[in-house]
Amino acid sequence: MRRKKIAIVWGGYSSEREVSARSAKGIYSFIDKSKYKVYMVKINRHSWKVEYKGVIYPVDKNTFSFTYRGEKKRFDFAYITVHGTPGEDGTLQGYLDMQGIPYSNCGVLASALTFSKFTCNRYLASFGVQVADSLLIRRGTAYDGAAIVARLGLPVFVKPNVGGSSFATTKVKEPSQLQMAIKSAFEEAPEVIVESFVPGTEVTCGCFKTAKGLTVLPLTEVMPKNEFFDYKAKYRGQVQEITPARIPDEMTKKIQDLTAQIYDWVGAKGIIRADFIVSNGNPVLLEVNTTPGMTVTSFIPQQVVAAGLSMKAVLDDIIEFESIQETAER
Repeated sequence: MRRKKIAIVWGGYSSEREVSARSAKGIYSFIDKSKYKVYMVKINRHSWKVEYKGVIYPVDKNTFSFTYRGEKKRFDFAYITVHGTPGEDGTLQGYLDMQGIPYSNCGVLASALTFSKFTCNRYLASFGVQVADSLLIRRGTAYDGAAIVARLGLPVFVKPNVGGSSFATTKVKEPSQLQMAIKSAFEEAPEVIVESFVPGTEVTCGCFKTAKGLTVLPLTEVMPKNEFFDYKAKYRGQVQEITPARIPDEMTKKIQDLTAQIYDWVGAKGIIRADFIVSNGNPVLLEVNTTPGMTVTSFIPQQVVAAGLSMKAVLDDIIEFESIQETAER
């Protein structure tokens, strides 16, 4: 039986390239190489390249393939682990849809919706999901710092609206810090979100769908050693992560049910992760992540192990399920 050619697509255009590289290595370690031929495809603004037998080859974007010794090798499936644009915003998904190539995560609309934190949270709020109060500032638009503080109070979080990994995210405690925090966030993205601070316990919940149905994973409790779950906490070990989370069973069930509903409301595919703050007995949604980190120690692999599952089996089920779905939709 011919083994499917799986392209692990990583890289991208944003500061999250380093995180993407780590996730790509994690996914490569998880995928069953006895069942699939696995290739690492790095993309940036200037080129798409694949590593094969220790040599780098250009990827033909017209056919999503590369040529080796005169033979064209076309990829059968894309496992997207580009954090940020173009892999998390729907752009790459649109390209793959046009090529008729199945992929691992959300489609164009769900990716574009969830990529904008402000838009996604406002959309989910219409279903009754509790979210933090926030304001959106677009580059070139005037804003009134005093009015922002009057509306949201202090502290507030200032972050790129379409970024991730806590790049250029600042916890602002004094009005004098606001302008610099907004300027820093604009260096990462054309839109900035200013969000009210919500005290409580931070938890995150993974969820995915395969032919076996929807699987909601155990929660992870996030206890950063810094002011908040920033880049250093995420990627330099300055955090304590506890799976399953130490919260009451009723709250765990409530958040798992809500995550499952969010999965359907945004029209998700593959693996997503929803982040919450449990505040005053209520789950407050922070954001929905449709391309979660996939290193060996990332949240999703932790939760998969806690659920008594294996990453190899989960990725196998996703690859086969999405391949069948793509074939059925043609």
